[in-house]
Amino acid sequence: MTTDTPARLLQLLSLLQTPREWPGGELADRLRVSRRTVRRDIDRLRELGYPVQATKGSDGGYRLVAGKALPPLVLDDEEAVAIAVGLRAGAGHAVEGIDEASVRALAKLEQVLPARLRRRVSVLQSATMPLTSGDGASIATETLTVMASAVAGGERLRFAYRSGDGTRSRRLTEPYRLVSTGRRWYLVAYDLDRADWRTFRVDRVSEPFATGARFAPRELPTGSAAEFLRQSVFRRQESYEFEVTFAAPAEFVAARLPKWLAPPEPIDENSCRLRASSGDSLEWLAVRLAMIDCEFTAHEPPELVGYLRDLGARLTRAAGGPDRPEKLTAG
Repeated sequence: MTTDTPARLLQLLSLLQTPREWPGGELADRLRVSRRTVRRDIDRLRELGYPVQATKGSDGGYRLVAGKALPPLVLDDEEAVAIAVGLRAGAGHAVEGIDEASVRALAKLEQVLPARLRRRVSVLQSATMPLTSGDGASIATETLTVMASAVAGGERLRFAYRSGDGTRSRRLTEPYRLVSTGRRWYLVAYDLDRADWRTFRVDRVSEPFATGARFAPRELPTGSAAEFLRQSVFRRQESYEFEVTFAAPAEFVAARLPKWLAPPEPIDENSCRLRASSGDSLEWLAVRLAMIDCEFTAHEPPELVGYLRDLGARLTRAAGGPDRPEKLTAG
């Protein structure tokens, strides 16, 4: 019999957080207590704010339902390891949809994991290799979690940084936000040594260290960290204007475009036009457009039109067809 009431309540809560209804008798058997004790423990959970719903019947049943507030989540060892490994795998590659909130969740989870579970997570992570597209730089999840914790805690952050030309430096910053572009992670921060806002590619960061020194958040020059990053990247890169029309509804195309691009303009119900700027290579832009999976015509710039024409011919030859493009249209 489980005589430790707090431990028994945690075990009961862990069972109830499984999305199913538990008969009172089964809970009593799992906890090795009487049904009367189960009823008392259910009442204690309700007093603590957990919305436990009971159903009538010969055995009765209990289910944890959605409430107004998110109660503390109780995980067993296997669940905690599975979530940590999943978050690490996603955070280690700048996969679209894995944003700062996921990294903060990983930082919180790893902070409370017992040492024995942290070792299991590390062993699993080192023994597996995710299948990725290969177009994003891999980064250490420890780097992301340290940086995310500094952002959330408002702590100054030190780190070593390697610029694009290989120059190495030490930076002392007030971290503002982590931003994922779908291929890379960036840190938007105020650089104290340079007395200005900067963006840093996280895959070029090493030895991050939260100093513990708190700071009052400064006002970002632009409305959001994502907009500041977009402007910063475009200032550093040679960008070009492009124009493409798609034989698909604007909503279909917008859902498959990178979030930093402006949405396409509808022409009619079945076609749309995209006019935008890009700092990406022509090769990458061409592949991005082809991945939208609909007929399209590139109008500008001439370099993009020419590259798509050559790419279409190569793809047609690769498929064993005549030496002319079938789906990629340029002109």
